[in-house]
Amino acid sequence: MLVTLFWLLAFCALYSYFIYPAILWCLAKGKTDPELSTTTTTPSLSLIITAYNEAGRIKSKIDNTLILKASNPELEIIIASDCSDDDTDNIVNEYADQGIQLVRAPERLGKEHAQLCAIKEATGEVLIFSDVATQIPEDAISNLSRYFSDPTIGSVSSEDRFISNHGEIAGEGAYVRYEMWLRSLESKVGGLVGLSGSFFAARKEICQSWDIHSPSDFNTALNTASHGLRAITAPDVLGHYQDLSDPSKEYARKTRTIIRGLTSLSRHPQALNPFKHGLFAFQVISHKLMRWLEPWFLIALLAVNFMLASHHDFFTVTLLLQCLFYSLALSAHYSEKVKNNTVAKLVYFFVQVNMAIFDASCQFLAGKRMSVWQPSAR
Repeated sequence: MLVTLFWLLAFCALYSYFIYPAILWCLAKGKTDPELSTTTTTPSLSLIITAYNEAGRIKSKIDNTLILKASNPELEIIIASDCSDDDTDNIVNEYADQGIQLVRAPERLGKEHAQLCAIKEATGEVLIFSDVATQIPEDAISNLSRYFSDPTIGSVSSEDRFISNHGEIAGEGAYVRYEMWLRSLESKVGGLVGLSGSFFAARKEICQSWDIHSPSDFNTALNTASHGLRAITAPDVLGHYQDLSDPSKEYARKTRTIIRGLTSLSRHPQALNPFKHGLFAFQVISHKLMRWLEPWFLIALLAVNFMLASHHDFFTVTLLLQCLFYSLALSAHYSEKVKNNTVAKLVYFFVQVNMAIFDASCQFLAGKRMSVWQPSAR
């Protein structure tokens, strides 16, 4: 019985990160990327930038956005202020004569509520969402709009480029590249199960069912599937964002993000129904649910392995390997020299992520929810 449980837990622990991508890769073989329009006819666009107390960064974001507008003169630009109580709104109003529109939420109910207030004012056929911290390359808007010439595409996600404060690939570089590869496979199979929250776009009709209590990146992907359309990733649409100015706060950011994700799935359990959403539901289960269960699988696997270690040399070796794995992560936590090793960095990041998932899961089960937001300092 314990041996069977060991192999079942081992399968579950490996599933989300290794087995699921292998299945996706097989399903994606033969699938082609969407054909982009070569005509000059594009949908009307509205860019919605969500801000809360961004007085220190909003000018830089607006300047970046005005460069985008120079290449796309008809682009509607809306700053959605989530009841900022610093100088953010005043700064935005200084740009009113350059086509920058301020929409201030009547009360602070969170990022998605501020976005909803802007959605109601937007006139574009396609709505683009971005954060203040994300810098958008000059060609990104034009590249993005061409994807909507395909009537089967409902939403488009940018691809993240995570840059350190020194201009180098940051600690999550390998992980982000892995996630972008996984997204590219999901994009070809059943559609993305989560867009890049810092820069994505969707047809306006998809944004009519807007849940202010769920992360907009997941909610938009779900709404896209509900409309019978696909959410895809666009490798030529990039979003650049910097490492956190205080890396010690990264764990708290991850925990908040996971609590919001768990809240969203609990509010929309239909996303797990393969009879309603087909491959999209399979991907939600595999990418989201199984990954959020990962720390529980790992803990159970270690416990079962400990009970089996005295029964056979094989299980003694697997227990030793697990102990070495976690010891390497612990060493990386206390030693910068160890953490600079590529393998140790990946192990440390994997363990840190799963600790955040475990922490967030316990908080979620205890009743904690996230509504309002505080942008991370970058």
